[in-house]
Amino acid sequence: VQLQASGGGLVQAGGSLRLSCAASGRSTNTYIMGWFRQAPGKEREFVAAIARSGGSTWYADSVKGRFTISSDNAKNRVYLQMNGLKPEDTAVYYCAADLSFYGGIWKGQNWGQGTQVTVSS
Repeated sequence: VQLQASGGGLVQAGGSLRLSCAASGRSTNTYIMGWFRQAPGKEREFVAAIARSGGSTWYADSVKGRFTISSDNAKNRVYLQMNGLKPEDTAVYYCAADLSFYGGIWKGQNWGQGTQVTVSS
């Protein structure tokens, strides 16, 4: 599966952005997709995930109540609506597919290129 992320940019604290991830290459209705992010000097971390069959969602504690993940299966797209952005949300955001949760850690099998999100204070 190929993943193409878009929608990043520069926004002031308190603002909003919507990231989009387009999936192609095979059926995208039967696995978990999600978003990770990596800030400068830090490890990549899990942000949110969605089961495209059934719609269950999962979030990192740091984004609960501010970010919303959704999917449009007909368009093979997954979105991340980010509201109430904070400077600490600044990172490169990566779309991922075939996520799994094991041992308390989310991992992705397939990755798209990142999109930069910068939140100014």
